[in-house]
Amino acid sequence: MAETSTSEKKGIVTKFLDVIERVGNKLPDPAILFFLLLLIIWVLSAAFSGMTFSEIDPRSGEALKVNNLLKGESLADFLANMVTTFTSFAPLGIVLVAMLGVGVAEYSGFIGIGLKKMLGFTPKALLTPMVILVGIISHTAADAGYVLVIPLGGVIFYTAGRHPLAGIAAAFAGVSGGFSANFIPSGIDPLIMGFTQSAAVMLDPEIQLNPLNNIFFTGISSILIVSVGWFITDRIVEPRLKSTVVDADESELPKEEKVTDKENKAFYWAIAAMLIGILGLVLWSYPESSALRGPDATDPDKRSLVSFSAPLMKAIVPLIFLLFLIPGVVHGYVSGVFKNSKDLIDSMSKSMGTMSYYIVMAFFCALFIDAFGESNLGILIALKGANFLESMRLPGEVTIVGIVFLTAFVNLLVGSASAKWALIAPIFVPMLMSLGISPDLTQAAYRVGDSVSNIITPLLPYFPLVVVFCQRYVKSTGIGTLVSLMLPYTIIFLIAWTIFLLAYWAVGIPLGLQSSFDYIPG
Repeated sequence: MAETSTSEKKGIVTKFLDVIERVGNKLPDPAILFFLLLLIIWVLSAAFSGMTFSEIDPRSGEALKVNNLLKGESLADFLANMVTTFTSFAPLGIVLVAMLGVGVAEYSGFIGIGLKKMLGFTPKALLTPMVILVGIISHTAADAGYVLVIPLGGVIFYTAGRHPLAGIAAAFAGVSGGFSANFIPSGIDPLIMGFTQSAAVMLDPEIQLNPLNNIFFTGISSILIVSVGWFITDRIVEPRLKSTVVDADESELPKEEKVTDKENKAFYWAIAAMLIGILGLVLWSYPESSALRGPDATDPDKRSLVSFSAPLMKAIVPLIFLLFLIPGVVHGYVSGVFKNSKDLIDSMSKSMGTMSYYIVMAFFCALFIDAFGESNLGILIALKGANFLESMRLPGEVTIVGIVFLTAFVNLLVGSASAKWALIAPIFVPMLMSLGISPDLTQAAYRVGDSVSNIITPLLPYFPLVVVFCQRYVKSTGIGTLVSLMLPYTIIFLIAWTIFLLAYWAVGIPLGLQSSFDYIPG
């Protein structure tokens, strides 16, 4: 009876995932989705432009009106401003500049060698937390974690006498399930903040957000993800794999590649260059008279490093660029990967090549967000939603939990973190601002929900690749196998991380630089 019950449960789960996959596959490409949404906004703006609403526009203090974007003047402005709408799209320049530096560090081999060395010196008893931690750190290199850390997790577990699928699962949980847990600033921080900023100015044109407005929360969250992921791997996932036989031929199994003496030398020179750069930045910014400081918001007589006007805060993205560029260049030349300046520029070009799809999506996304704001439909939805939530008198904590769970569900259908937030932010950020909840906190809730369900959706672009990694060891591995491995991580991460966010909020630990939990209109 127990076996039948288990079989029935697996059947229900499989049917549910099949439905999710079919529905998700019917969705258009995100770029086309934004174009279709742009057309819908135009039509809705014309339909609602003649109506009167009781909501008051907080920006003007007058009754809210929907602007008709299909009027001749509006369409003419749309065409005249199309280029500047795209080029001034906040996330675009931020992401591309950061990725130029990351690309040099990645293609020079600096990031790959660093990840290998972190895993290489780890005691057997600490393999699981180290694999998860390295997976988390790999976010700084965009997709490097998927193609490097996940297969390495399997290799390291196998050579240590443990089940390789457990190593792959642990690495996958760190790379993708803990996507928003990282104590090192990366391109994802300014990327997500850019969409939050674009949404927040719909309600408050003067609001300013810091690109690292969630860095303290994501940093401390990495401790949670490593700890919980360690427990899940060693106590739940690996014990279930005892009956799963590694049936691949010994000759076909991947071998752990050692770091060469030349790579070692290049890596240490690169680390030295990075430390010298960080030391130089500290020495430059330390003096009270430093040019990197700006007037303190609370005391004009003092100069602060974290005020909005401080050049250091405005230079965070260029500093991320340099943080990866300098050691990447040093590593590339010392290791021999870069033989001349052309090789260096080629690494940047390859990095930009991987961003080509993002640039296309950003074009349509910029037009959609601009139209959504100009029409006032976003403000209308936000205010009506806020009024509805106020009428329900739900605690702010319940609202935040709802956003986490909603995001986790939407993530099963739309895999791109930036695409989802571009769709959700213009509605939820202003709506929660109207309820007194800051954009920083709303963004943190989104990042939790966006991470936890990555590892169970076949729509994740790298999901089939992870299945292939598993098949190197267990030939019968399929999508259902991987989902069953990762489902415990998703469920427990979702519950534990949500509770952690609420506790974090209750204690009042800052979410990040210049962040807040409450929104108080200026």
